[in-house]
Amino acid sequence: MRSLKLCLAAAAAVCALSVTAQADCRRIGAVGEAMTHDIAYVFATHGLANVIYGQGRVGKGPVHTKCDDGAGTTTCHAEQMACKVTTPKTCFGAWLCLPM
Repeated sequence: MRSLKLCLAAAAAVCALSVTAQADCRRIGAVGEAMTHDIAYVFATHGLANVIYGQGRVGKGPVHTKCDDGAGTTTCHAEQMACKVTTPKTCFGAWLCLPM
């Protein structure tokens, strides 16, 4: 009986830790807009990387990018799951983050 209680307590602790670990992850997105498809894609993906870094997170899994061609510009939306690993960094917008 004592070992059963110990196993149940251990299982509850593992479940609680896994829930808190999942709560630290979220989907982050960024937008890039430019005259050409390639430049808009670079703006979106590099902006996403800087936003994730600035929030003290690290990207998990693939980056999903979708681009829409407009009349004169192309707009790309990039998103990725990111999990908290450190404290947020000092950033000025999505393009300039200071290393700490």
